[in-house]
Amino acid sequence: MSNAAAGAIDHHHDPSTSTGIPNKKLLWWAFLASDCMFFGALISTHLVYRLNPPPGNAEPTKIFDIELTSFSTFILLMSSLMMALAVNAIQRGQLRSMRNSLLTTIFFGCIFLGCQVYEFVHFVHEKKMTLSNSLFGSTFYTLTGTHGTHVAIGVLILGLMYVRSFKSSSPDSGGWGEFAKTLVHVAAVCAAMALTFIFIVPAGIGLAKGHGTVAEFFSHNLMPLLGLVAAGGVMAWFSRASHGVDFGERNAIDVEAVGLYWHFVDIVWIIIFTAVYLLEYI
Repeated sequence: MSNAAAGAIDHHHDPSTSTGIPNKKLLWWAFLASDCMFFGALISTHLVYRLNPPPGNAEPTKIFDIELTSFSTFILLMSSLMMALAVNAIQRGQLRSMRNSLLTTIFFGCIFLGCQVYEFVHFVHEKKMTLSNSLFGSTFYTLTGTHGTHVAIGVLILGLMYVRSFKSSSPDSGGWGEFAKTLVHVAAVCAAMALTFIFIVPAGIGLAKGHGTVAEFFSHNLMPLLGLVAAGGVMAWFSRASHGVDFGERNAIDVEAVGLYWHFVDIVWIIIFTAVYLLEYI
């Protein structure tokens, strides 16, 4: 049967089920469907308690930094665009373009996580809202923290996909040497991501808000910055590899499956942003 006769669905070399949907994509859809119910329960709980606040509950509009959250929401939306470009690139066999788009998606995801780290620290230390001292704090941190964990898992999966795209196609590759190099590459990517959203981005937001000077920013974050430079150097060294790689258009379904997860996380955040943040200002 010719490709044209086979229909418009491109399975990207992945075995399909009787539904016509690739196995990997079907598995991700099943997982995301279960996650929909999970987030639905958390969002519903928050909204129910919002309509019936107990005496002494925190006042959201006096706690939220809506400008910062709007910025992080925009960044997460842009990460979805870069993820779509990564999927499109690998479907056309453009490996370098896919890697660049994946790295940009990861970077945007780290900025979002860094904004959330700053927000949580700000709420706890300056607004005095903890997980246990108000009902609003309990539902807020549980909901947004669960979503942040999903974003962190997504960033980790994207990082592993990026490293996987460098797997050598040489029949002589493999063994402990190849395993050690892959381990170093994964460690460098994970270190760069963690340093970015735990230290660099929160400190940068503080600087942008007038908390401290540029000199204080560099002096207080010297070690994270040096670590980030070192991790970036290791990643740059691996990206110069000239050998053939065992990753191409046939792996498009893998990138597309991860993209499904990433788009789902973005859509869930749009709902959370509307239900938890914007509703408080209406």
